[in-house]
Amino acid sequence: MGRLLSNYKSTFLLLFSIIIGGVAGVVFGSKATIVKPFGDLFLNLMFTIIVPLVFFSIASAIANMSGMKRLGKIMGGIFLVFVITALISAILGYIGAVIVDPLKNTDVSSIKSIMSDPGTDSNAEDVTFLGQLVKTFTVSDFSELFSKSNMLQLIVFSILFGLATAMVGDKGKPIANLLSSGSAIMMKIVKFVMYYAPIGLGCYFATVIGELGPQILEGYARAFVLYLVLTIVYFFGFFTLYAFIASGKDGVKVFWKNAISPAVTAIATCSSAACIPVNLESVKKMGVPTDIAETIIPLGANTHKDGSVFGGVLKIVFLFSLFGKDMTSVSGILSIIAVSFLVGAVMGAIPGGGMIGEMLILSVFGFPPEVLPIIAVISTIIDVPATLLNSTGNTVCAMMVSRLVEGKNWLKRAFN
Repeated sequence: MGRLLSNYKSTFLLLFSIIIGGVAGVVFGSKATIVKPFGDLFLNLMFTIIVPLVFFSIASAIANMSGMKRLGKIMGGIFLVFVITALISAILGYIGAVIVDPLKNTDVSSIKSIMSDPGTDSNAEDVTFLGQLVKTFTVSDFSELFSKSNMLQLIVFSILFGLATAMVGDKGKPIANLLSSGSAIMMKIVKFVMYYAPIGLGCYFATVIGELGPQILEGYARAFVLYLVLTIVYFFGFFTLYAFIASGKDGVKVFWKNAISPAVTAIATCSSAACIPVNLESVKKMGVPTDIAETIIPLGANTHKDGSVFGGVLKIVFLFSLFGKDMTSVSGILSIIAVSFLVGAVMGAIPGGGMIGEMLILSVFGFPPEVLPIIAVISTIIDVPATLLNSTGNTVCAMMVSRLVEGKNWLKRAFN
């Protein structure tokens, strides 16, 4: 019993803090926002270290690889796992949305009234698909890489920097050592910040519950329930399946033993970016090699979002139903699955960053910019369960990539 408490002390403390925060949010409602500064303090500390942490972890992992052959194998494994799991999410989400129509017996006028919300900008710019891709993967100035809003662009630069460092050979060794030192230092800072996590997460969760509860409109209740059902099925069913594929029964045990902390952090913060440090620590406890862990976790926080894929399907089907478009034809099905797959890759890791994916939906299907608030409300409703799937899913994907790169018995070798 003492060993159990020792192993899960931090997890129990986090769970206890968000339970207390959730109860406070329900009891005090909007008054719970008085503790919001304490939650913001924790998030700000995490966001402050995200940019250097992502840069050092990715660039160091690539720069210090023993050979480009291993890097290619890791990146190939990541690409394969990310694509397959995202496609499974898109298909499952579509099936769920067709079975349970989010707008059935719903007063459409109440949804349209949200478009008149003065707090939402309805003057969205028209963007081309290729133009959006350029903005998604690159920035026009180096200084813009230092913003947490450009995480995917930072990852692209970090990969290129790590590759260049590794390929120059001996001349790059001093930089490679510097990157390793920087990565170690950043992880130590993360540990410092995590001492404050129980207080910060508890206060933040109380604020979220206090503010979000009254804002869930009746017209969106069906969509919310559908998303929760999909989340439960995918989280417990498919994550277990993925862990089994990674390393059989032992893989399932190792995953669920170490998946609680990432899950709790995701629920409490609603930010994949804020979960990066916790996910890195957890996947290493799962036996995932350091170079794989430090590549897939930051990369996955921006390019692999099964929860966002579910959300993309839900938003598209929602608009299709609202405007009477056919979503049962072959072309309709393929387009919904394809676009929701892209949305899962371009949505930002920071709360509220889904605007890019939502604009992509409007652009591809030709919906007017004025309907942007309709799906923006959906983003708010599903934020918590979506982050849970987005963030925690990267940990089990890291196990599957380890299986592809290290071979069948990777888990046994990791703990021997």
